[in-house]
Amino acid sequence: MGVSSNEAKQLWNRTHYTQVKVSVQPEIAAAFQKKCLAEGVSMASEISRFMSGKELKKTDNVSTRQRRRKALYALIRQREEICGAERAYLENIPANLQNSQVYEAADQTVSALEDALGILSEAY
Repeated sequence: MGVSSNEAKQLWNRTHYTQVKVSVQPEIAAAFQKKCLAEGVSMASEISRFMSGKELKKTDNVSTRQRRRKALYALIRQREEICGAERAYLENIPANLQNSQVYEAADQTVSALEDALGILSEAY
């Protein structure tokens, strides 16, 4: 009877790799894992990069649909913050400046940001 796919992978890994056990404080391990996830790299590749002294090519943040969606949501959140800050600025312009170019520019900015947020929100 032949070997299963999983067994074949395990055999290949045992033949081509050496496992290294590292003990670190839980908060360090959690921070490392979080950073690797945020950068879209595996923990093993980062440890290998460190041990070899070479810079490994990292995957970009938009190489998969999930990463693109995550990047889009981050972009939307950032634009919402900017829009909120601009809206607060607009609402706090004194009454004597509400017909000024400053007010009009802020009003157009809020309108453009809201339009952009609508378009971005419909993307996924």
